[in-house]
Amino acid sequence: MDVGFIGLGVMGRPMALNLARAGTPLVVWNRTPDRSAPLHKAGVHVAESPAEVFARAGTVFLMLADDTAVDAVLGRGTPDFADRVAGRTVVHMGTTSATYSAGLRDAVQAAGGRYVEAPVSGSRIPAEQGQLVAMLAGESDAVAAVRPLLAPMCGATFECGDVPGALLMKFSVNLFLITLVTGLTEAFHFAGRHGLDPALLRDVLDAGPMASAVSRGKAAKLVARDFDVQAAAADVLKNNRLIAEAARDAEVASPLLDVCHALFGETVAQGHGTEDMVAVLRALEARTDA
Repeated sequence: MDVGFIGLGVMGRPMALNLARAGTPLVVWNRTPDRSAPLHKAGVHVAESPAEVFARAGTVFLMLADDTAVDAVLGRGTPDFADRVAGRTVVHMGTTSATYSAGLRDAVQAAGGRYVEAPVSGSRIPAEQGQLVAMLAGESDAVAAVRPLLAPMCGATFECGDVPGALLMKFSVNLFLITLVTGLTEAFHFAGRHGLDPALLRDVLDAGPMASAVSRGKAAKLVARDFDVQAAAADVLKNNRLIAEAARDAEVASPLLDVCHALFGETVAQGHGTEDMVAVLRALEARTDA
């Protein structure tokens, strides 16, 4: 059977294109039809509905924005749900709460399907390059069957035990990413307000032990005041909220995350949610100028 892919946004479209280029027999669907055009041009079958994807595919990847979108595509809460998932493997690659994912696993399995959590770490450019990092959770046979399909999209994959272990691992990674980029942005803001050359700060950081692929990529954007999206501020805020909720549920302190949550909330409220996460600079500037 074909492999299905639903959700062709900033991340999903290049991921699906990489599957197609690798020769994976693919069927795709997206709520906004024009997002499917590059896949159609690449020879991929574009379905007219989610139901058609599930009718044609034995494994269906979902790269969707939130739990509401996932439920809508699966027909959860309707008679269509069992028809779609029975005998199929549902691979949840988006970012939702861990509690939601565990509940979805139970529902899919009760309807006769298999369920794999497979959230990814990385933004648009790694997605285009097929260098995302996937975290997998679920029953071992289902994970083993899905893992080879991820190869065209991911440079590395890691098994994280039972659901929702993969999402909790992604939350741990994203907590580091969010606080790292926020700290880097604050450093550039601090240097700039003291009259220092931001390009010189970038060079000093690049030469030292704190340099990383993330710092180099985001420092270049800060020097140029380039807010073109790689990971949108609104998506970072969503991730921040989900991580904070998981921390509260486990009674885990997360003070750095809480500060970042406030700053990204201000960034989005100022109208910069569709800009890259370094747009948190806008919130820092607003606080300084208040």
